[in-house]
Amino acid sequence: MSLLPTPFEAEVARQLQICNACRYCEGYCAVFPAMTRRLSFERADVHYLAHLCHNCGACYHACQYAPPHEFAVNVPRAMAQMRRESYAAYAWPAALGQLYRRNGPTLALALTLSLGLFLLLILRSRGTAASSPLGGNFYTVFSHEFLVALFGSVLGIALLALTLGVRRFWRDSAAGPAPAPAVREAAYDTLALTYLGGGQEQGCNEADDRFTLARRRFHHLTFYGFLLCLAATLVATVDHYVLGERAPYPLLSAPVLLGTLGGLGLLFGPAGLLWLNLRRDANVGDPAQRPMDRGFILLLLLTSVSGLSLLAWRDSAAMALLLALHLGAVLALFMTLPYGKFAHGAYRSAALLKWTIEKRQKETLS
Repeated sequence: MSLLPTPFEAEVARQLQICNACRYCEGYCAVFPAMTRRLSFERADVHYLAHLCHNCGACYHACQYAPPHEFAVNVPRAMAQMRRESYAAYAWPAALGQLYRRNGPTLALALTLSLGLFLLLILRSRGTAASSPLGGNFYTVFSHEFLVALFGSVLGIALLALTLGVRRFWRDSAAGPAPAPAVREAAYDTLALTYLGGGQEQGCNEADDRFTLARRRFHHLTFYGFLLCLAATLVATVDHYVLGERAPYPLLSAPVLLGTLGGLGLLFGPAGLLWLNLRRDANVGDPAQRPMDRGFILLLLLTSVSGLSLLAWRDSAAMALLLALHLGAVLALFMTLPYGKFAHGAYRSAALLKWTIEKRQKETLS
């Protein structure tokens, strides 16, 4: 990264200096008590505090210096802009950091290529797959070995890229060793989405200054829906390799039940988040980041809708085409994990861990 502060870094530092003098919002979330531990705001500080911000919007509506005041303090927007720049700055490989700034076209290209791949493979390898029932057996369309090799390699590379990016962020933050109590507290705050409760556990501000817990609830549906889908895959892996049970699995089997519940979570959660995103006050957040936000939400919706449709019609003649649609959506999701909205979960978790470590330190930082 450049040694000179970028305009976004300078703007975050300017606004935080004003906030540090005022301190009206000190009890609102983790950002403000973390801010008060600093006398100045270096590059690593603004990146860390930006990821610690959950964009609940409470401080914007409470701030006496918000626009049209000449100080023009809008912490949610400044932090959102800083996060987008931070993702690009810490991305690995560095050249791919530009994908964050052009995330809409990136998602569209990844999805197009993924869908094209599976549809082409269907047409080349099984001319009857698009018109003949196949007994719900996905492996008559694509072999188990092929799917494991393709998705395993793409996911492995994506997780490696995301891990190396977060590792660079962690090193810059100089958080130090993480004691077990700090890890437990950070894990709780991450899993419970503590700071989407706003300043007084009333929730976030969305369309106006009224509080609502809707975003926290929709985030929970999305997050735990994703985890249930992951659990379904892991259980199916054990069934396949350890117990010798092959797909297709019965409707009341553990993989199908877990996958169905996860798919429903990934249906209602992202649908709610998209509804909130479309209604949200334009003054809160970064307008330039909305294509990335909405593109990711729509990709999650496509993944869930195609997966649930595939389960419902797996014994029909449409199974192969539905399978291609679902696998294309999942592959596009995997390909873009390190360079899209999914990354915010990893960076925010790291920032929360740094905060729980920092709270246990008595000395003033910076």
